[in-house]
Amino acid sequence: MVLIPLYGACAFFSHFSCQIRYNEDNDLIIESGVRIVIISDSVSAKECIDAIAANVEQTVIGKPEQVMLTIAAMLAGGHVLFEDIPGVGKTTLVRSLANALQLPFRRIQFTPDLLPSDIIGVTIYDEIQHDFSFRQGPVFTTVLLADEINRATPRAQAALLEAMAERKVTVDGTTYGLSPDFFVLATQNPTDYEGTYPLPEAQIDRFLFRLSLGYPNEQAERQLLAGADPAAHIEDVAPVIDAADLHHLKELAAAVHVSDGLIDYAWHLIDATRQDPRIRLGISPRGGMALINAAKAYALCMGREYCIPDDIQTVIGPTFHHRLILNQGSVGDDPIPGIIADILQATPVPTV
Repeated sequence: MVLIPLYGACAFFSHFSCQIRYNEDNDLIIESGVRIVIISDSVSAKECIDAIAANVEQTVIGKPEQVMLTIAAMLAGGHVLFEDIPGVGKTTLVRSLANALQLPFRRIQFTPDLLPSDIIGVTIYDEIQHDFSFRQGPVFTTVLLADEINRATPRAQAALLEAMAERKVTVDGTTYGLSPDFFVLATQNPTDYEGTYPLPEAQIDRFLFRLSLGYPNEQAERQLLAGADPAAHIEDVAPVIDAADLHHLKELAAAVHVSDGLIDYAWHLIDATRQDPRIRLGISPRGGMALINAAKAYALCMGREYCIPDDIQTVIGPTFHHRLILNQGSVGDDPIPGIIADILQATPVPTV
């Protein structure tokens, strides 16, 4: 097969609709204008991931790191918790990502009166058929935005737990499968405690990353003040790949190599959280596996088939932050980033 050479910036993708097909070797091919990208290795996968990020960044200005980490979380099969004030672009980001991937999207506004059946669905009696039938709730989608998740009661929050952990839900003794690419992006406001219910540790641990968009930089905010409204163009975000192609990228992420030296490095970082006197509860084995999976996905996003220490150092903050429980003596508004930085500095970095 003859391939037309790649050229130009990856942002070129954001201005064209892409055609998807497979060649005789079952390699994924993206055609956009005169570009052809075969996703059969990490380099061409990076071209595709950069195209997804470029499309999302048309509506989420000035947040390339958070956009890439969100994509990495999806490729690792994880979920993301955004702790942020309202109005910084969380909903815009997830809707744009869903459009770029051609994935079904639903949003649930969590409130104190939300019931589990409002999330997962309910069994109803059909008077015409004289039988019971299951009416699916909004959890039956691929990309789910759980907005202000800590405003719902623990009972309602728990309804989402099985879906996040197992990608299935059980109603009246019957189990229903969800999309294998089911991806939850939940939000909560860390500064508003009135009328909220803190997420239980079991549910917090189901999120691969805890991220924050934060305020836009000066240039981005000046664009917004001048009248630019990127959120108005969400529906204009061109699809880059679809669900089948996303699954192919996930397989590539899972196949990224992690050397024994990096496994040893990760273990020492994990063990350090259990030995630090400022930390009451360190990283669990599941949290450790999350670190490795996140590092592998991020390595693929960077165009590599293998991990390096930088990958672990990049994802350790978003992976560890919400999993560490501090002793009461720890002071500061949020001492966890400093603690993680201390652990990184004290842990020897392997050479690869």
